[in-house]
Amino acid sequence: MLLRPRLSLLRAVAPRPVPPPPRASLPVRRTLSSPAGAARTASAGDAPPPAQRTGPKGGRKSAPPPPPPRGSSVNPALFFPPGVDRDAAVAAEMVIPASNIVVGPYAGDSRVKEAEFVKSSARARDCPKDDRPEFAVLGRSNVGKSSLINALIRRKEAALTSKKPGKTQTINHFLVNKSWYLVDLPGYGFAAASQSARTDWSSFTKGYFLNRDTLVGVLLLVDASIPPQKIDIDCANWLGRNNIGLTYVFTKCDKSKKGKGGRPEENIKEFQETISSLYPEPPPWIMTSSVTGLGRDGLLLHMSQLRNYWDNEATMSP
Repeated sequence: MLLRPRLSLLRAVAPRPVPPPPRASLPVRRTLSSPAGAARTASAGDAPPPAQRTGPKGGRKSAPPPPPPRGSSVNPALFFPPGVDRDAAVAAEMVIPASNIVVGPYAGDSRVKEAEFVKSSARARDCPKDDRPEFAVLGRSNVGKSSLINALIRRKEAALTSKKPGKTQTINHFLVNKSWYLVDLPGYGFAAASQSARTDWSSFTKGYFLNRDTLVGVLLLVDASIPPQKIDIDCANWLGRNNIGLTYVFTKCDKSKKGKGGRPEENIKEFQETISSLYPEPPPWIMTSSVTGLGRDGLLLHMSQLRNYWDNEATMSP
């Protein structure tokens, strides 16, 4: 029987020195095409990293990407997925719009043909026990998480939406095309929740991240309508210390909130400047709007190439 190891598509490496005063640092991750064996940063109390296993690679190989047109150039801020060498020249048409993500040879059919709710789990060990790959959607309460899920699978009532933050209190699995899962996780940072409720959330959500072998990656949602928030950086830092790959998904890119700081483009630029010195190579990011549909198809395409890489490269014999 084929087993699927926990696949760390983005590996943590030692952070660059940050000058004083001390501040929370973001996870430092390698791009998907980087070699394995990178050093890992951790703090006391962190779970040990999952064992990195190797084995015969299964699945049919995709054809290599076509050579870029003449005149192409490398943008050092681009994210290179599996199968694309970082030294390769990249044409503008090879980059997903409103993102820094290059399209590679593992990109495939990203259409959502059907989606169904499978179950809600109050504990990580109660989640579906099959080998389908999955993406977890995570973010602050009221970041637009449920709206993004509904937009991705084009079902208005798929995920619970509410003007009252903190409605999602369980781990919710949606099966897409009968082949992969989109997972709705409770939002973090909901100030109105009791301390005990927040502690419970932390416990079972972290248990999910640390023990879910089929987790391909995390879509970490960041509200682009407001300036960068420390709690988002802290969440990314925890994911990085535990060797869990993430993609920054900027939400509400169609909005500007009066009195809360700048336009989405300005807030995104500030966020990127905040994290740029802490990543030796750029993490993937994309701009989205559940109102206008911005970024929907691009995000699904990005997920398809990570998922296809997982399908093709992560199988092994016991």
